Amino acid sequence: MIKPVVIVVGNGMVGYKFCEKLRAKSADFEIIVFGEEPRRAYDRVHLSEYFAGKTAEDLSMSTATWYAENNITLHLGDPITEIIRSTKTINSQKGIVLKYDYLIMATGSAAFVPNLPGVEKDGVFVYRTIEDLDLMKAWAAKSTSGAIMGGGLLGLEAAKALIDLGIKETHVIEFAPRLMPRQIDSAGSAILQQKLATFGLTVHLNKNTSYIAGDHKIEALKFNDDTELPLDMLVISAGIRPRDELAKLCGLEVGLRGGIVVNQSLQTSDPSIYAIGECALYDQMIYGLIAPGYEMAEVVAANLCNAQKQFNGFDMSTKLKLIGVDVASFGDAFITEPDCRTIIFEDTHKGVYKRINISNDGKQLLGGILIGDAEAYSMLLQTVNNKIVLPPNPEDLILGSRGGAAAEGAGVMNLPDEALVCSCEAVTKGDICSAVIEQDITTIDGMKKCTKAGTGCGGCIPMVKDIITGTLKENGKYIKNVICEHFDYSRQELLDLIRINKIKTYDQVLDTFGKGDGCENCKPPIASMLAGLWNEVILKQDTIQDSNDRYLANIQKGGTYSVVPRIPGGEITADKLIVIGQVAKEYNLYTKITGGQRIDLFGAHVMDLPAIWEKLIDAGFESGHAYGKSLRTVKSCVGSTWCRFGLHDSVSFAIEIENRYKGLRSPHKLKGGVSGCVRECAEAQAKDFGIIATEKGWNLYICGNGGSKPQHAQLLATDIDEATCIQYLDRFLMFYIKTADTLTRTATWLNKMDGGMAYLKNVIVNDSLGICQSLEEEIAGLIKGYVCEWKEVVDNQNLKKKFNHFVNAPNEKDPSIKFEPLREQKQAAAW
Repeated sequence: MIKPVVIVVGNGMVGYKFCEKLRAKSADFEIIVFGEEPRRAYDRVHLSEYFAGKTAEDLSMSTATWYAENNITLHLGDPITEIIRSTKTINSQKGIVLKYDYLIMATGSAAFVPNLPGVEKDGVFVYRTIEDLDLMKAWAAKSTSGAIMGGGLLGLEAAKALIDLGIKETHVIEFAPRLMPRQIDSAGSAILQQKLATFGLTVHLNKNTSYIAGDHKIEALKFNDDTELPLDMLVISAGIRPRDELAKLCGLEVGLRGGIVVNQSLQTSDPSIYAIGECALYDQMIYGLIAPGYEMAEVVAANLCNAQKQFNGFDMSTKLKLIGVDVASFGDAFITEPDCRTIIFEDTHKGVYKRINISNDGKQLLGGILIGDAEAYSMLLQTVNNKIVLPPNPEDLILGSRGGAAAEGAGVMNLPDEALVCSCEAVTKGDICSAVIEQDITTIDGMKKCTKAGTGCGGCIPMVKDIITGTLKENGKYIKNVICEHFDYSRQELLDLIRINKIKTYDQVLDTFGKGDGCENCKPPIASMLAGLWNEVILKQDTIQDSNDRYLANIQKGGTYSVVPRIPGGEITADKLIVIGQVAKEYNLYTKITGGQRIDLFGAHVMDLPAIWEKLIDAGFESGHAYGKSLRTVKSCVGSTWCRFGLHDSVSFAIEIENRYKGLRSPHKLKGGVSGCVRECAEAQAKDFGIIATEKGWNLYICGNGGSKPQHAQLLATDIDEATCIQYLDRFLMFYIKTADTLTRTATWLNKMDGGMAYLKNVIVNDSLGICQSLEEEIAGLIKGYVCEWKEVVDNQNLKKKFNHFVNAPNEKDPSIKFEPLREQKQAAAW
């Protein structure tokens, strides 16, 4: 039997995906692919990762043998130059002439390059292919300033590429009055611009470029407002234009602004020729995302196999991480009142903006925008797409439910089976659940291989993981959350094994319960467990620490370290203040009073740390543990000591509590607060534990936190005395240390706890598990075993040697560290 010949014009992501889908459906076609580039199809979505260390092979979408294994003929570096529709024949650049039964146009798009004078100069690039990136990389090695022309999705991706290339001065030039004008609104754009500024990116809005100045290479951009911007290189990323040249040459219908016109079956004006991806114009729209391109590939592959499938447009909701900043938009993001009701949360300090648009009757979510925190994106998108009825307080969708209770009907397992989870590969919730139940697929990697979910843009992976976990739970299967491939135990299991067997070193843990050599995923958690169980100086096992714990200080911008002495409750004597000033002056350190009522000293060389701490310890200071996952501060107001509203002595109580738990190692950092009255000047309810004075005693709140996802602490006990308060804190903190996963804040720990606050209160207050005496004894042992880590270093010459920057030149400082003046102090120069 003679097989129909399918020729694919273009070997990008969509062209490759079409081949994959057609071959999966049928072996009854001869597939021949012509690619313009010299390499196999690769992942353009994650192209910027090429500068972060990934190779072209890492980005490749297939193995070198995939095409041959699937009986697909691949011609690389040989674009088709002519299509003769009357004879159904193609001619390639290298002289290949072939007949086709079906022709698939997957020519994609090219970078739009505006017709600017000087655009041909050296140092001007487009951001489209790996070859483009290689040219940029070579030029960037001799450049210090660069700009991106275009503030859309591609432009900001290109800006990340320049930052990754080490361009110290990076600019974004945007003609519109805001960044990403097609995806986010003005308020969201302002937050995004503010966040990007923290990464050293300068944004210029409302800028119209008139020409590119320079002799043979770029020297500056000249703008229509008579201003200019000196530059060493320019990357043009001002949009895309469909690659429709071949279509025009062979007489196919194209749109007025470009693009090959297609119908619902994605046929062009010639029924034997189809167009998919960014070259296809459907209903006057070019789809510039990968998910609709993959859907187009599925539609054509299905139709060639007589499955009668149609393309009816595609949801352009998207979630991205641009230069480390979450950006997402979904549904109808720009609808405004009076056509809807809009709820907005904006935190300019943390750089978070959330907007949801809901129907006027309050029942349906219509769309929204998320900047800085897009964790809720997947569920919000599902809520829109599946028309899920909103909870009574729809603001909970972006603020989180109050009182520790999740909204009724919330969660991935309440989605219908037909809910589309992976839009790139058209994988539904039902597909994932079936893979778990029928094929015993329990890992993300396994699900990728089985269903392809998560292999496109990757935005659906968190939801896929939640569905796997939820399906296993619904079917009564035990889920083991192992810490890494070297240990077949969860954190809680391993902690109990270490405690029962009284193991005190990482090597012993690995030899007894693990396999292999360990890795960066298991070393820090085990270091935390060892410190949390025995409270020994973990510096003696510095090879399992990250930089901050290894040097008992936070590494800061520029390669310097910070010094943070403990100041319990924020109370400090004049003599101690003088010593801090003297140390800061002697070592030329930047000083700042923190929100946690301490004084941070910045800009210390690593080799100076022991000498600095020796002076501080001599003055009575202790390590502030600003570097470890441990108690940081217990903030207090002045309480009844000075304040006319104060009910109790909050300062003394805060000092007692901070001194009790100082150095306590835990799964994540801990912060506390003690307020002397309900006016709450210590902000105790925004802490992992907060204590507020009442007329009858103290109210104890637990499991709150600030940060990018703030959450109020919840009330555990009311009107208790100090001894009872400390007893409950002992139990709570030790229970948290023993049961929370690594890097899980107390708020997140409680949110994931079955039974929530009611269960936790039963354990801590009512001793429902009968473990409270054990918890109290264990934390008493930690408190008793406390030693100041910096005092141990100061008194130990062998430990001091670990702080030399150069092993063979102990008195030499890091010559690469540079500083710049800042308001009568200094700041680290940009890396």
